[in-house]
Amino acid sequence: MNVSQQIPLDLGHRSAFGMADFLVAPCNQDAVAWVDCWPEWPSPALVLHGPQGAGKSHLAHVWRERCSALLADGTVFPDLLPNRLGDEKFVVIDPFEMPFDEEALLHLYNVLAERNGQLMIVASAAPARWEISLNDLRSRLLACPAIDIGSPDDGLIGAVMVKQFADRQLRVDPDVLTFLLARMERSFAATSRLVAALDQAALAEKRRITVPLARRVLETLALGD
Repeated sequence: MNVSQQIPLDLGHRSAFGMADFLVAPCNQDAVAWVDCWPEWPSPALVLHGPQGAGKSHLAHVWRERCSALLADGTVFPDLLPNRLGDEKFVVIDPFEMPFDEEALLHLYNVLAERNGQLMIVASAAPARWEISLNDLRSRLLACPAIDIGSPDDGLIGAVMVKQFADRQLRVDPDVLTFLLARMERSFAATSRLVAALDQAALAEKRRITVPLARRVLETLALGD
């Protein structure tokens, strides 16, 4: 199998975090479609969930930039009482972690619903798997869309690597990409760390990125973990 069959490069692109690109692939296309259809959401809240490194935060920032939403992490949102929330109508909670303040989340949900606003929650699991004691909160969350973002596959990870190498003006042969894809961690964060480490090693040794160099960098990163 040649590398062009393994690494499709005709994926969609969208802005996220300024100059970075969000690549659209089968594992995230449903989530992208929900962001695209905003503000026509059927509920005041939407949950993006999936494994670490799948790109949930990237896509949440795409939506945040679109509606100028307030960003709050799981430790801050309980403090968003009306007098601290101001006139905000849109809020992103990222990351959302367990356990959480159920009363505070219900209050935030109700305030945003009264303002015809929306709440996006970025979590590792769907609300159906959360331990929720408040019946009112459980019913609201179970009624809202819960969109799964799957782990990136080889095609998406390969496309991300190709783009990041190109951003650094590095030329990497297909055999190196194939070697890396068979051995690396499947996440965007791991891909960025690996590309940066390869760039640094190639610069230090004043050589191109080859399979032997890639093998040594992977071993070094594994030892660091």
